[in-house]
Amino acid sequence: METVEKKKSSRLVSLDALRGFTMFWIVGGGALIESLEHFGNFGFTNFLISQVDHSPWVGLRFYDCIWPSFMLMVGVSIPFAFAKRSQTQSYPRMLQHAIKRFAILFLLGSLRESVSLGSPRLIELSSALQPIAVAYLASFLLVRKTWKFQAAVALGILLVYGLAQALIPVPGAGAGSYVQNANLVWFVDKTLLPGRIGDSVFIGGWGTLISMIPPISTTILGLLMGQVLMSKNAPAYKLKIMALTSAGVLITGYLLSIFVPVVMKMWTVSYGLISAGWACSMLLLFYWLIDVRGYKKGAFLFVVIGMNALAVYLSSTVMNLSEITDVFTDGIADSMGSFGPFFAALAYLALEWAILHWMYKRRIFISP
Repeated sequence: METVEKKKSSRLVSLDALRGFTMFWIVGGGALIESLEHFGNFGFTNFLISQVDHSPWVGLRFYDCIWPSFMLMVGVSIPFAFAKRSQTQSYPRMLQHAIKRFAILFLLGSLRESVSLGSPRLIELSSALQPIAVAYLASFLLVRKTWKFQAAVALGILLVYGLAQALIPVPGAGAGSYVQNANLVWFVDKTLLPGRIGDSVFIGGWGTLISMIPPISTTILGLLMGQVLMSKNAPAYKLKIMALTSAGVLITGYLLSIFVPVVMKMWTVSYGLISAGWACSMLLLFYWLIDVRGYKKGAFLFVVIGMNALAVYLSSTVMNLSEITDVFTDGIADSMGSFGPFFAALAYLALEWAILHWMYKRRIFISP
């Protein structure tokens, strides 16, 4: 069985599969689950449907862990990419490449936001590309540091961010407010991004500016896990380290949630820790199943999606594939009764996967 030790700079199949698994829910998996409501009002299906949407404010659902999982995977991939590039490039050259990737990702976020809102926007509101760009560059700058220094930076970011939310007073709300549209994150955006005030995303409580900072800690956690996976240690030892880390982060996060609410839209420290813990747990599971146990064929569905995650994320803005599938599925779906919405969602998902499979076979991979 081929393991990561045989080629330390190679891609982890489990990483591509996990990336695809998280994107699966964005490309159509979520809509597929939501279509189950047409089959009737059942407790289990209602639970599943609730998990493919974000928490309104306080709380944690599966969908709230998708973004942190992606932030974690960005960090995991950095040591592998750094090891590969270091064989042919100097550090200044790699730094130049990292800055270029940061700029491209940031501007792609601006493009996505501008197209979505129909007017030029530099700052991407409540979305992922620009926070990923910031966290990627910050983590790359730490890749040559010791793991203790990296961990200290991650903890320091969470500590400073958490203390700021707890101690800095907000006009009309005071200090330590975690109420929607009356907290530090909301106040900073309102002050520095006045154009957001009438935006539905702003009204919904999503943070933008300072909430870009704590995801860096999740990406640094991924950086640490990537270094564990790159090490010469046996897979059993790596699994042990990942399990202990996941458990420690989760326990700390849930204990902290007694005092600090779990709010994704503010990226509170409790939310950051709990979501990072679950993301690390998913990485542990995928690594064990795919790279250790060798169940790679079963992961192919997600690998195809994960290898073109950026294309998947941008596709909903650049093109509307549902307009194509609706032409062929509307009539059939209408005749299928309660099964119709499920069929339509499945057809859309199949078309998107077929396009990604075509790109995969021809080795067309979109990356910044």
